[in-house]
Amino acid sequence: MPNAETFKQKRRFIIRLGKALHKFGTNSFRSEAHLQHVADFLELKAWFIITPTSLTFTFLDDDDQEHNFLVRVKPSELDLGSLARTDELVDELISGKRTLDEALERLEEIAEMPNPYGKLISFFAFGASSGAFAMLMHTSWNDVFWSTILGLIVALFIFWAERSKRVTEMLEPLSSLVCALAASAIASVDPKVNAPLVVLSAIIVFIPGLSLTLGLSELSARHLISGTARIMDAIMTLFKLYFGAFLGMALGSFVWQPLPFEASEPLNDWTAWLAVFILSSTLSVLFRLRGKDAPWAILGGFVAFGTSLWASTYLGLALGAFAGAFALGVYSNLFSRVMNLPSSIVLLLGLVVLVPGSKVFIGLNTAISGKEMLHVPDIGSQTFLIFMSLVAGLIFSNVAVRSRKSL
Repeated sequence: MPNAETFKQKRRFIIRLGKALHKFGTNSFRSEAHLQHVADFLELKAWFIITPTSLTFTFLDDDDQEHNFLVRVKPSELDLGSLARTDELVDELISGKRTLDEALERLEEIAEMPNPYGKLISFFAFGASSGAFAMLMHTSWNDVFWSTILGLIVALFIFWAERSKRVTEMLEPLSSLVCALAASAIASVDPKVNAPLVVLSAIIVFIPGLSLTLGLSELSARHLISGTARIMDAIMTLFKLYFGAFLGMALGSFVWQPLPFEASEPLNDWTAWLAVFILSSTLSVLFRLRGKDAPWAILGGFVAFGTSLWASTYLGLALGAFAGAFALGVYSNLFSRVMNLPSSIVLLLGLVVLVPGSKVFIGLNTAISGKEMLHVPDIGSQTFLIFMSLVAGLIFSNVAVRSRKSL
């Protein structure tokens, strides 16, 4: 094959790989590192700038002429199963098991794969994740039940948004508005329902705690544009969610006149472990993990939660989060070295169990309304310290045990 055609083929594969990694939710510094690794293998001079909303590729051919490719993209959702398949595809290309033409064809197949779990299982996973979060907050079984029901309603809106661009543009505030109206109606006949907490649990899939943590991680890695964009997008998502919930609660109070709240007996401590299992299992579905990878990811959730819980009794919440993130990072890097798969597969799921995104929402509610959704002293400073501890824990874990993969 002539050099010019070979160059075009290599360039085409790199560009499609970059688009695929972005589509599957890979963060910027991991995407850039992986693309650079593949480009070096293909003996291609290339540079990359990856952000949540744009991809920039620069290639240098044999005549030292630059070829630039820029594409505007939208922030994507996590698809860890496709990410694992893409990583295996690159390994097969590097080992010579696939030609570049075969790799291009396989990459297109992976990108077009449907959700392996289907609508029905995903529907129940949304509801179960909301109920599991309510359990983690040590609320009552009554709140867990209603959180699950409203979580199923949120799933319907998400499925609707997949078919309607207009709904997609207003998905977060619309979902939180409807959940708040429903919670107010429930509270008007059941005084033992903690309506604000039920709303938070129902919309927990939208709370951008993971995005905030990843954004801070990107900033710590000096990927300033990507980190800033991710954090600002997360903040705007929080604002949209809170406005919808605030408006829904206000309208609900006007229409249904909720009864005064009567606190119920909180759940036993052991239910937190059940909640971690349910939450990790449902996240395996929502993140589209492959069946053979899901048990390792669920175990990562227990590693993160158990270490954090144990360390918190001796070191406090912030340093407990640091210990949990450190243990999770070491575990995910060991998983990568042993299984020859990206550490992100187990890292991101376990990180969701640790991130305090819900506390940001609670703090926002306390600051604006002056009312406490839950009694959490010094929630602002506590949340900030936990976020910093999570980032620091991940950095230290990468120093202690290096991952075999760039993803």
